[in-house]
Amino acid sequence: MSRHQYDLIQCMKQTGPVAGLVCQQCDGRCPVCDSYVKPTTKVTICSDCSFGHLSHKCIMCSNFLGDNNENGTPAFYCLECVRQDLDREGCPRVINVGSLKADMIVRRKKA
Repeated sequence: MSRHQYDLIQCMKQTGPVAGLVCQQCDGRCPVCDSYVKPTTKVTICSDCSFGHLSHKCIMCSNFLGDNNENGTPAFYCLECVRQDLDREGCPRVINVGSLKADMIVRRKKA
């Protein structure tokens, strides 16, 4: 996702054993390149992103997954990202909100 939208920033810290979860809208997409083709390796996230309020949010779009993560499914890297070792770069969680989503929130508060 952050490869195509340059205003998004990924965490990129060293990953831990906790699996990254995505919402129904992001299910099946690779968190690095957005492809839907050949999911192979499960995504793991760092310890900072797996605890607290971030543990109940999608790693790609920050949508709420529910109190017990009942709406979340595990995220997977695609085969091409695994072959290029992009799955070993670090935690793929998107930290900031993109400018389009921020503009939408501002417009909603004004109305």
